[in-house]
Amino acid sequence: MHGHGRSIDRRAFVTGAAATAAAAACAYPLQALARERGLDLALENGVFWTGSSTPATTDAVGIADGRIVALGRDRVRALTRRFTQRVDLGGAFGMPAFADAHTHFLAGSLVLTQPDLLGATDRASFAARIGAAARERPGRWILGGTWDEQRMGGVLPTRAWLDAVTPDTPVAVPRTDLHCLLLNGVALRLAGITAATPDPDGGVIVRDERGEPTGVVKDNAKLLVQRVIPPQSDAEIDATLRLGIAHALGKGVAHIHNPEIHWQVFHSLRRLRARAETDVRFYAFVPIADWQQLAGIVAAEGRGDDWVRWGGVKALADGSLGARTAKFYEPYTDAPTETGIWVIEPDRLRELVGEADRHGLHVAVHAIGDRAIDSTLDVLDAVATANGARDRRFRIEHVQHIRPASIPRLARQGVIASVQPYHAIDDGRWAVKRIGAERLNGTYAFRSLIDSGARVALGSDWPVAPLDPLTGLAAAVLRQTIDGRNPDGWLPEQRISILQALVGYTSGVAYAGFMDDRAGRLAEGYLADIAVLDTNLLKVNPAKLPGAKVLRTYVGGMQRFGVA
Repeated sequence: MHGHGRSIDRRAFVTGAAATAAAAACAYPLQALARERGLDLALENGVFWTGSSTPATTDAVGIADGRIVALGRDRVRALTRRFTQRVDLGGAFGMPAFADAHTHFLAGSLVLTQPDLLGATDRASFAARIGAAARERPGRWILGGTWDEQRMGGVLPTRAWLDAVTPDTPVAVPRTDLHCLLLNGVALRLAGITAATPDPDGGVIVRDERGEPTGVVKDNAKLLVQRVIPPQSDAEIDATLRLGIAHALGKGVAHIHNPEIHWQVFHSLRRLRARAETDVRFYAFVPIADWQQLAGIVAAEGRGDDWVRWGGVKALADGSLGARTAKFYEPYTDAPTETGIWVIEPDRLRELVGEADRHGLHVAVHAIGDRAIDSTLDVLDAVATANGARDRRFRIEHVQHIRPASIPRLARQGVIASVQPYHAIDDGRWAVKRIGAERLNGTYAFRSLIDSGARVALGSDWPVAPLDPLTGLAAAVLRQTIDGRNPDGWLPEQRISILQALVGYTSGVAYAGFMDDRAGRLAEGYLADIAVLDTNLLKVNPAKLPGAKVLRTYVGGMQRFGVA
């Protein structure tokens, strides 16, 4: 990775009024500067999609002071000087660098160094992978990767799968949706979880027929063990995030949103930014329950700069479909006594969202089940009415199982749908078992949301899904489930075009993070964040999208991934 170049002050953040001034930079003064001094970088002989909602392209991009100042061969050549770095792309495809509207960036970065549990196909291979990790790091907590019981026969794993291979090593590994943890006996003992331990509000301890904990804990019950896991040091967290940053750049990603319910990434990003070590742009959210603390930081320090920004809070209305904790009106088909849970009760959510919004914070709410989505829309509507009109850009994260009648509400209320295409091709293998065929009408309804006029931002939910926009593009366009059983697409009427998907991964994310005036497009005055690929994504057979390769990633006009 490289430094940020002359346009970035390495000694301090640009905050408050300075950040506002930087964000307001327009093409005219940059053009004047470029005419006087010339370009820093000229990317030539490419096919560049400009990021518009049409397949408009240009053949060259000129960059100065980290921003785009010229488009097209003639304009770029007119500003090229002897010292301008000229890069011949040889006809490669360029585009606004990808952005990801939803990650759990620390958890994802941590998984890069943990055992691969998603590759396990049965109890024996799962236990073998955990056991190998325990032998490599005896006595140290094993916290990843992520597992999926649907890839191992459909039965939830238990502590009995692990205890023989981890007699002295505590294990707390998350399900792929991050809404469950599997604990072994050592971890249960350290957490003090026994048959007598009650389920916490908004959480579930899974028990066997004798009432003994099986080892699986859901949603707020995860807190019972998380409080006894030794925290990573600041240095360890920073090093882990740097691994994730390098991984993102290799995928052509230049902008990450991290709607999180902890503060670790927030603090780490501020440390990395102070040392000019981010290389990717971040928008960091914190738990909505801590809105007062964040509002105080915003009042004292502003909202960061275009490398690390904050000012958003995240709430969870419900859980997940895989954990049967997503909140529905009707019971689960495969669990007739369950309708899911409220992670935050609606009245409390209304209170928290109201206070956060009243203090100018940006609110994102996780809602997956149809009842949770409707309730969240009710809350957001009530808060907007009570607090008065402004550009607030409320977000619902996931919007996975919405009633068709509720879809028009997002556009009408100005609520952004922050959705993750890979979930459709993953959950599509088994979702019908959970909620039946009728409720699938409205499941991962990307096309219906776009057609309704709602703003849609695409992301991965990494590590729940891969941090790989090319895989996400294929999922959005084809909707072929990962088991190969839906070659024509699962719920194919919800497929979207490649152009719609590209917009969702670029300007859609920029809008969802209040950066649409300077990011997500190739336009004069915009940040020079550009991905270069070996494949023209506007023309390729969608089935070949996952095989495309990122050749270079530029962020702020500096190459941070690719050939020298």
